[in-house]
Parts: sequence; structure tokens; C-alpha cells
Amino acid sequence: MTKTQAQIAPDLGDFLLYDGECPFCSAFVSMQRMRAAGINLKLLDAREQPDLVAAFYHQGLDVNEGMIMRLGDTVYYGGDVMNMVALMTGPTGLFNRVLAVAFSNRRVSLFLYPFLRTGRNAALAMLGRKKIEQH
Repeated sequence: MTKTQAQIAPDLGDFLLYDGECPFCSAFVSMQRMRAAGINLKLLDAREQPDLVAAFYHQGLDVNEGMIMRLGDTVYYGGDVMNMVALMTGPTGLFNRVLAVAFSNRRVSLFLYPFLRTGRNAALAMLGRKKIEQH
């Protein structure tokens, strides 16, 4: 993370930027229990945030290749997002227990994330949905 990335849209506070048209991303975001764990994180559909997507893209973070999360002064990307979410939500409910086991280890998260991204890209292609534009 660079200081520049943390300064992108500081008025938004803490957020998770994800692809709202991806069925996997949307299911992941909707099944999280972050609010129940006391985490106030804005959930932002990247398709509705073109300026934010472009700002991160110009700093080297492609939302088509990974979710982006900002917590305080730190920006997380891809597998690191999965790792942080697993650590933040705790093992409440079956989905979160599976997530906690699979992604609470950063190395495992970074290893598994490319497979998740491949699944996302395949699902978007099968559904006839385009990748997010990043000008």
C-alpha cells in the first residue's frame, strides 16, 4: 500500500469495493457479519463508483483482479482482503466458519485468491457480463 492509495476518497471512510454484478462477490459481501462484529465498513459496488475504480487503477490496483478494502490508513487488495475479512468476522454461521478456516491464514488466502478470481471471470463470461471499465 502506498500513502497515495490510502488518500484516495478520504471522505468515504472505511470501505470494501467489490463487483456488484459478480454473483460470488455479491454473495460473499452479503453473507459477512461485519456489522454484527462491530465493524462499520461501507460496501461499495465498483460498477457504481467509476471515479473510485479509476483512481485505484491509476495507482496499480485493478478491481477486476481483486477486491479493494480500506481500513484507516491501510489499503488491502485481493487475497489480503479475504484474509482481513476472515479475521474480522469471526466464525459465526457456517459460511463464516468455512471462510475463517480457509482464509484466516494470509499465505493460504494469497494462494487461493487466484482460483477465486478465475471463477469470478468465468462466471461473468457465462452470464454475459463485462469486466468493470477503468478509465
